[in-house]
Formats: sequence, structure tokens, C-alpha cells
Amino acid sequence: MSADGGRLRCSDGLRVASVGLRARPLRAVLSALGIAIGTAAIVAVLGLSSSSQAGLLAEIDRLGTNMLTVEAGDSVTGQPAELPLEAPARISHLDGVQRPAHTALLKDESVYRSRVIPVTATGGLQVRAASLNLLPVLTTGLARGAWLNPATAREPVAVLGAAAARRLGIDRIFPDQRIWLGGRWFNVAGVLRTSPLEPDIDNSALIGYPAAQRYLGHVRLVQGERKAGPPSSVYVRAGTGHVAEVQSLLAPTANPRAPDEVDVSQPSDALAARAAAAGAFDSLFLGLGVVALIAGAVGVANIMIISVLERRSEIGLRRALGATRSQIRTQFLGESILLALTGGIVGVLAGAMATAIYAGSKHWAVVIPAEAWSGGIASAILIGALAGLMPAVRASRMPPTVALRTA
Repeated sequence: MSADGGRLRCSDGLRVASVGLRARPLRAVLSALGIAIGTAAIVAVLGLSSSSQAGLLAEIDRLGTNMLTVEAGDSVTGQPAELPLEAPARISHLDGVQRPAHTALLKDESVYRSRVIPVTATGGLQVRAASLNLLPVLTTGLARGAWLNPATAREPVAVLGAAAARRLGIDRIFPDQRIWLGGRWFNVAGVLRTSPLEPDIDNSALIGYPAAQRYLGHVRLVQGERKAGPPSSVYVRAGTGHVAEVQSLLAPTANPRAPDEVDVSQPSDALAARAAAAGAFDSLFLGLGVVALIAGAVGVANIMIISVLERRSEIGLRRALGATRSQIRTQFLGESILLALTGGIVGVLAGAMATAIYAGSKHWAVVIPAEAWSGGIASAILIGALAGLMPAVRASRMPPTVALRTA
């Protein structure tokens, strides 16, 4: 107690406030559990949302925002249009274009694990002819095996996208690994990693343009000469600072006769939208966390009321020995705040641990916003103060003679 005899030192106040908690540890743990659960939910929701956004933004930075996609759209009559066979060559002459690659969707062809699979069981897989420079333009790579080269692009050889390989049950590459494609056997040369910028590649079996022309009849007559094509999608890497300029020129360059039949998009916009939408459900889970905090507050208030009733003899004895109403009020209010603060700290640690474990499993950076942990602790203190206020006032107003007589 301080020199004036009317105020408790901070250390004495903490010791007195913890008497009830140390005397009934199981009750204290169960009371703090609701606060801990609510705080952990809030910290985990905000932490996982921030970590997810950080992971997506890091992926965008790795893949680059300068890739543009040119695809065949619809004609004025609503029918599917086609890109001209010369579209990739025309686009390559644009200033600011670093390197274009392209694929052609073979709509009439399907791929199966074996020839006995029913023709209707396509599994949503596609067959595409691909240019040999596709992988560096898409910033993707091989999970196993090898990519097409000038020799294998002419033969019945395919490379599978990541999702296509999973659906076909191919998890490794070995000699004579085959798939049934376009009514004949194709050897599998490799499997790609996931392609975030072009998800359609993940669901495709990719073959060379010469093989598509030779084995699947994907040809067009150009001035009496049979050529493989046309492409259905062209992927363009624009130079730094030239993305908007190149994007505005792609449609009229790809199809000068009908630029309105060409769709131009920037795939990184979809990833950016995913990053922006990563916290779309935060309010729902935060609401659940708040409900848990309210339930915890009710539990703390209930425990404090019961504590006051059970400790009437202690209150009466302290008042008879000279403790003031303010000191009694401070004791029980401090006990309530200490109980809620303990739950809040445990909840913050649990939420941070859950965030770190999940973000680590997804290879994201662990990001826990300062407002998450500071808000969790602050809300615990506020809840403790509000929940303990009425019991503390009730205890301070109890006359010592009544308290000792009813003990």
C-alpha cells in the first residue's frame, strides 16, 4: 500500500486481483476459454486473409503482369470466330512485343487413358496444338519428363497439363507411357506444373502443330498450300511500360478485317481480383469471433457474480480491517480484466500459430496485421472491464456487517 494508506501499489493490486483466479484455477481456465476462442478466431481470420493476399500478390509478381492473351471471339452473327493463320506473325512485328506463343484448341478431339473408355467420358479435358516457345511465355515449367522439341512435335507425342495428368491417373513418366488421343495412341513425354495465368493449359493434352496437321487433320489452305492452324489463343509478353499500348493494338493487328471478333485480356487481372476477393468472407468469420467473445463476456460476468457471492466473508473481513470501497471495487474489476486478458493473450497466440501453420503449408508469407493482435488484446481488456464492472460495484457496496453475517 502507498504512503497515504488509501491506494494499493500496482504490484499489490495485481497480487490481490489474482487471488480468486489462483484459488479456483479450473474455473478461471474455463471462463477464459470463451475469450480465447473468440480472440483466436479474429486473429486467425485476419491473419489468413492477409497471408493469402500476400501469397497471391507474390505470385503475380513472379508471373509478371505483362502477359496478354488474344483469343477468337464471336462474329457479328453470334457464331464462333477464328483467328487468321497469320495472327501470331503479325503480332510479333508490333513494337513492344517481346515474344508471342500460341495454341490451337482441337474441338473435335478428346483424350482418354485407354481406348476402352467411353467416348462421352472426356473428363472435361482438351486437346491443343502448341508452339514450342509456350512454356517461357506462360512462365511455367515441367513437373516431370520433357517438353516438345522440333523432332517430337512431328510425332504422336503429347505433354499433359497438371490437371489433365491427375485426371488421367498419370503421376510419373516412363517409356511407352501412352494415352488414347484423336483415335490413336500418343506417347506421353512430360507433365507440366500448374499454369496460374492460363488454367486451360492445365486441362489440356498438348501436341505439336506438325503432329496436329499430320495425325489429326488440323490444316488450312493458304494460297493453295496446306498449313497447320489456325491458332485459337495467342499469348504475348509485352515490354515493360508498353502493356497498355500493345493491348490496344492487338485486336486490329491479329485480325485487321474484323477486330471486333478478337478478345484481348490480361490474365494477371484475374489473379489480382482473387487477391482483392481473398477477404470477402472475413466479415462472416469475424462475426462468429465476436459472438464467441460475447459468450465469453457473459461467462466472465457470471463467474464474477458467483465469486462475489462466494467471497462475502473475505469482502466483509477486508472492509472491517479498513479496506475502502474503491479498493474492493478495484480488486474485483482487476480480477475480471486479468481473467479476460489471459484469455485474450492465449487466443492471440493460438490464432497466430494457426495462421503460421496454414500459411506455411501453402508456402505463403506469414502476415499477421498489427490491428489483429492488438485489437484482440484490447477487446479482451474491454470485455473484462464491462463484464466485471457490475459485480465489482456490487461487491464494493456490500456493508461489512452484512457480509460477515451472511458469510
